[in-house]
Amino acid sequence: MSSPNTELDRFKAARVTAIHRLDLIARGARITYDDGTPVDMASEKARLEEVVADMDRRIAKLELAAAKATGPLN
Repeated sequence: MSSPNTELDRFKAARVTAIHRLDLIARGARITYDDGTPVDMASEKARLEEVVADMDRRIAKLELAAAKATGPLN
C-alpha cells in the first residue's frame, strides 16, 4: 500500500492537470478523438469540474488523515 503522502501528492498532481485542462477549455481549446470526431467540450468541462471536486474531497481526507497520523504539533 502506498504511503498517504505519496497518494496525496498523486491526487494533487491529478488535480493540477484537470485544472490546466479546464483552463485550456476556457481559452477555446478543442479536443478530438483519434478518429477525428470532436469531443463535446461542454460535457468535457462538466466532467473535469466533477474530477476537480472529487480530488478536492480526496485531498482533504488525506490531509486530515496525515495530520492525525503525525499527532498534534508542539
